Amino acid sequence: STVFQIRLHGRGGQGVVTAAELLSVAAFLDGQESVAFPSFGSERMGAPVVSYCRIDAQRIRTREPIDQPDAVVVVDASLLHHVDVFAGIAKDGYVLVNSARSTSDLGIEDLHEMLPEKHVVTIPASEAARDFIGKALPNICMLGALAALTGAVTIGSLATAVQERFTGSVADANVAAARHCFKHMTAVAHA
Repeated sequence: STVFQIRLHGRGGQGVVTAAELLSVAAFLDGQESVAFPSFGSERMGAPVVSYCRIDAQRIRTREPIDQPDAVVVVDASLLHHVDVFAGIAKDGYVLVNSARSTSDLGIEDLHEMLPEKHVVTIPASEAARDFIGKALPNICMLGALAALTGAVTIGSLATAVQERFTGSVADANVAAARHCFKHMTAVAHA
């Protein structure tokens, strides 16, 4: 099947639900079918939140939670040892974690044995967000990195989706941050 399934993990207030929606819009702009939905749980600040995005060449009929993701995006690395964020990941899946630390520093280096080389990566998205946006809201930075890592969406469509969702300097800053992380991840993934 052509379906590409992304599961995003973060905490309430980190824009995880928005991120899935932006991915869905970007995929649509790329000419794909897509659907995004949150898992129904607590949205309170700091509580673990999961959201999902499915991208396919044909119509998507299911709204089931994604239990066998092709990509897992961890917006908050503090979740790594509290929530089973990697449950069910496809054997050729991708893992992208928001951290300035290495995968071995984070204690997830055993994923390298399960998944293909260069499919398990970290990116300092909070730092990039701070630099570009002025606050550590890393959700859109993570999408830029995800686009580079997986090719699930193009960076141009992601930028357009962000411009449609936000306005003015907020949109511009987030697009700049996403493009920065796209470039960073392109260099890492193709090194």
